[in-house]
Amino acid sequence: MKRRLIYSVTITALALNLFFGAQLYLQSAEAEPKNDIYRQLRLFALVLERVRQDYVDGADLSYQDLIYGALRGMLGTLDPHSEFLEPKRYEGLKEDTEGRFGGVGIQVGMRGGVLTVIAPIDDTPAARAGILSGDRIIRINGRNARDLSQNEAIQQLRGEPGTEVTITIERPSTGTERDITLKRERIRVDTVRDINGRGEYPLGPDRLGYIRLSQFGESTQKELSAALKKLEAQGMQGLVLDLRDNPGGLLDQAAMVCEKFVPARTPIVSTRGRDPAEQREYRATSRDQHLEVPLVVLVNGGSASASEIVAGCLQDLKRAVIVGERTFGKGSVQSVIPLMDGSALRLTTAKYYTPSQRVIHEQGITPDIVVPMTPEETQAAFNRRQAGYIETLEPEAREAALAAQDPQLDRAFELLRGITLFTQRQNGGAKSAKAGKGAEILTQ
Repeated sequence: MKRRLIYSVTITALALNLFFGAQLYLQSAEAEPKNDIYRQLRLFALVLERVRQDYVDGADLSYQDLIYGALRGMLGTLDPHSEFLEPKRYEGLKEDTEGRFGGVGIQVGMRGGVLTVIAPIDDTPAARAGILSGDRIIRINGRNARDLSQNEAIQQLRGEPGTEVTITIERPSTGTERDITLKRERIRVDTVRDINGRGEYPLGPDRLGYIRLSQFGESTQKELSAALKKLEAQGMQGLVLDLRDNPGGLLDQAAMVCEKFVPARTPIVSTRGRDPAEQREYRATSRDQHLEVPLVVLVNGGSASASEIVAGCLQDLKRAVIVGERTFGKGSVQSVIPLMDGSALRLTTAKYYTPSQRVIHEQGITPDIVVPMTPEETQAAFNRRQAGYIETLEPEAREAALAAQDPQLDRAFELLRGITLFTQRQNGGAKSAKAGKGAEILTQ
């Protein structure tokens, strides 16, 4: 009886082993052709040659046309931020980071499969036309935007200065649609601005300063240093750093902005990817620090990427109070890889993590103090930011725009006034206590 039981258990174990082993073998055999690079390249070459030979207009196609098309398609299936950059497009990308390019001044991304405005760039055709963060682009020159990838849409929006493009905008907050014709310009971006857009950096009441970062370009850190020096020379007691509608930019510039406000060797942001080279941590250096100034950071749904790195870092380290609305949630790293023919890959290779290891991607940064704004308030605040430096505005229109309410900015200044008053009282109390102790020692 015992022997029979042992035989039964053994046979059952062998049967199970055979069954699961067969399943694994079949799965492996099924997956093997998918990962056989030579087999797949033969398939690609077969299709490539068949198109060249049999496609009705194949004589008008070069092998480069077909290969570039295949590469665009391949990169486009990965995520909305990876793309193949043809030489002309790669040159345009380099111009972007240098703060000059031809277009309408609009940053876009995919949200829920819909082409969505991340943010318009200050003092550009898109900004002057009143396009707002969160607007959806339904059509470009009459073509349904759903038929375009994000990269194709960007190419449609770009063009030679002086040419026009018509886009159809849907505003979710009101449900309205409208056509807007924009004349492309050579976009030159000053990434750091004051409250009036004139580079003067005046102090407001209670000696509170204001700096707006419109994006993170190659000169942002230098421009910010110059602005801070102007404000501190006037005796600045607190600072509002406005990152609203800032769509991001260069990672190293975001890190250099953070390190101005935190102690040396403090973690700022880390990246993680499959390549060991992408496992990096950025820490603050000791240069050009402003550690004592009370700081409030403004963000909204148009704050993305590098903006979220700055806000997340300063929030985690309790160095600033974050005010406004939840940010966009674009926290992935794109590496630009130049290729031999002047083209390049922009490939998502890692994700950002805040000092406390929070994921930014698709999560965003939630402010410490949430200050929602109605569509009308958002439009009025946007007009106020634009009015300071648009020279074509009539005096009455400029005055009305500058007088508009901005609840988020007002709340930031109100909070700063409370912080500076509390700090001054604490310092005064400490000095009084120290003076009292000294007097007691002298009388003994």
